[in-house]
Amino acid sequence: MSALPGSPEAAATTGLDDSPVEPAPLDLPPLTEQTALEAREIIARYPVARSALLPMLHLVQSVQGYVSPEGVAFCAAQLGLTKAEVGAVATFYTMYKRRPTGRHLVSVCTNTLCSVLGGQRIMDALSSDLGVHHDETTADGSITLEHAECLAACDYAPVVTVDYEFYDQQDVDSARELVAALRRGEKPAPTRGAPLTDFKGVSRQLAGFSQYPDAAAAAAAIDAPGALGPTLVGLRLADERGESAPPMPRSGQSEPADAGEARETVRPSGETGETPGKEAADARVAAADNPAEKAGAAQAHPDKGAEYGRGRPPGGLDQSGTDTPAAGEPAGGYQGPGAGRTVEGRTPPKRKG
Repeated sequence: MSALPGSPEAAATTGLDDSPVEPAPLDLPPLTEQTALEAREIIARYPVARSALLPMLHLVQSVQGYVSPEGVAFCAAQLGLTKAEVGAVATFYTMYKRRPTGRHLVSVCTNTLCSVLGGQRIMDALSSDLGVHHDETTADGSITLEHAECLAACDYAPVVTVDYEFYDQQDVDSARELVAALRRGEKPAPTRGAPLTDFKGVSRQLAGFSQYPDAAAAAAAIDAPGALGPTLVGLRLADERGESAPPMPRSGQSEPADAGEARETVRPSGETGETPGKEAADARVAAADNPAEKAGAAQAHPDKGAEYGRGRPPGGLDQSGTDTPAAGEPAGGYQGPGAGRTVEGRTPPKRKG
């Protein structure tokens, strides 16, 4: 059975893509003993060997630029799996490429918000300029273009990524300039995140290894400046106003329900004749300093009385906390939309029973 798409058996196994597998390029880098050593290092991270398959597929891509048939056989041999099992995983996740990938992978979000704001126009323009469609690579091997269903950055739409690094709030012109620079061999700085490398480099990072030559280069990538942008507006405003989230409880301890409240709103005085719970609920309503807080406190009040914006049920609450009917009101549950009404002066017929 084929390990990758390209045969009816593989299509039946994966249920996904049965497009033919392209022959391996003549200049495909081999998977060496060094690759095998790094694969075993990955396997050692997991209590069950097959759990290492995902990063191992990234490792293969970091060497060969895609998950080749040789890469599938390599992973299967290292993990004691069948090639069909490895192929089923490699064809399921879109980050594993099934054809040779260009030096850079350019992904254009065409999901709803990005598309409405111009993502599809960007995709169409780049496709026209490069002469390729989705999941195709330019003749010079510089760019593989793909549309992405979602890049999880709606507040920066439209979004383009290069080797999974973000270029935010793009338009047709800026995206064209970005791709032209990539084809010239330049590496424009991403809007945020680490400096751009290439597809093989980021694949190595995803396999759990540093893609940088030394610790200094890795530290520089981590500390690279980037635009904070819309996502961190709330954090910046909180810092300016001196606001912070309430402290988290320590491990193994639970916070009381009234943690963080002023003591005068939760400590019963014993002078009102009410239960401690009702007295605290009254205090919370009184202490609310805006309509939303007052409404929330009122909804949590055990009485939910008229003074809290919600009328008492007829007859009030009995000792068990359930509604009791007022005098003259029929007891029992729901009796249908016509219950208690007359039609043309007649009372509803009684059920036989």
